[in-house]
Amino acid sequence: MGGGATRLYSALTQTSSSPLPLPPADTNLDPDFCKEKKGSPVCPPDPVELLRQCEEALRDRPPRLHRTFIHLGDGDGAPGSPIRVMQWNILAQALGEGLDSFVRCPLEALSWSRRKHLILEEILTYRPHIVCLQEVDHYFDTFQPVLASMGYSSSFCPKPWSPCLDVEGNNGPDGCALFFDQGRFELQDSANIRLSAMRIPTNQVAVVNTLRCRTTGRSVCVAVTHLKARSGWEWLRSAQGSDLLRHLQNLVQKQAGAPTGDPEPDIPLLICGDFNAVPTEEVYRRFSTSPLGLDSAYKKLSQDGLTEPQYTTWKIRPTGECCSTLDYIWYSQDTLRVDAVLEMPTEEQIGPNRLPSFSYPSDHLSLVCDFSFKE
Repeated sequence: MGGGATRLYSALTQTSSSPLPLPPADTNLDPDFCKEKKGSPVCPPDPVELLRQCEEALRDRPPRLHRTFIHLGDGDGAPGSPIRVMQWNILAQALGEGLDSFVRCPLEALSWSRRKHLILEEILTYRPHIVCLQEVDHYFDTFQPVLASMGYSSSFCPKPWSPCLDVEGNNGPDGCALFFDQGRFELQDSANIRLSAMRIPTNQVAVVNTLRCRTTGRSVCVAVTHLKARSGWEWLRSAQGSDLLRHLQNLVQKQAGAPTGDPEPDIPLLICGDFNAVPTEEVYRRFSTSPLGLDSAYKKLSQDGLTEPQYTTWKIRPTGECCSTLDYIWYSQDTLRVDAVLEMPTEEQIGPNRLPSFSYPSDHLSLVCDFSFKE
């Protein structure tokens, strides 16, 4: 790891209850998106132009996965445009090239020069108001400056012992990042949380922002997390999930009793994450039965409204093929309404070599939903 990345890592390993400071102004920015103008780095501010730039860079790739929104409106939402939320494990670059061993994915498809355009294309295509990402190891040089130029504010929390640091030529630790459109929201509170199990700090983190909607004046508490991976760690995921729920309950109670303005007793929650847990795991049950009144938005795609998608990740590793549902968008069902859900691509669209691929940059599919505040 180069000197700049080493300095950056030493600053990032200090998890705290407030947003981490940005790196020094001379941080190297991605030259494909940021150019020098009057002595300072500038990113293209027009999302339409940036999307065109991504598409031009990807002109030789196969067709992108075509996905459409399934609209669900039942008429009890507050007036105004819905809030679009994206949840996505984007696959850390160091892990994709170094540790994850996607045996059916060509190395060229895993190159950062290609993947960064695919990732930004996905975000720009759906233009969410809130973007929750995991396995982010190019926050400071790519995602923060590029999305900031389009009006997004953000928070980032790295893993204390990121496996990315074990990969030669890495770009620093990976972690969770939360972006929000400043034209739609203003930040009220922010916290970076290191999740614990039985009071012992673990290597997993969460970012929590309380945002006030400029359209409705109502607040929403948004969390992004990435729980412990691999079979055999179900107990740890359950403990981490319980710890996150405890933090969120305390935070909502604190916000509800805030001295400024009228108290807001029912601040809605949006919890996005790669839980590394199938729906039969204990951590899923803890969220679905929580006194916070949470439901999983992607169950809305099923005919009975009770079943998760068949998969949110599909990959082939040396140990075999893995097709599982591990990613979720949880929401407060008493105060938020799901208006639309982005459908999953079919097995035929994904292709026999699965993910990632020349068409799609991650082994996890993005989840995108439109929400409204209930009256």
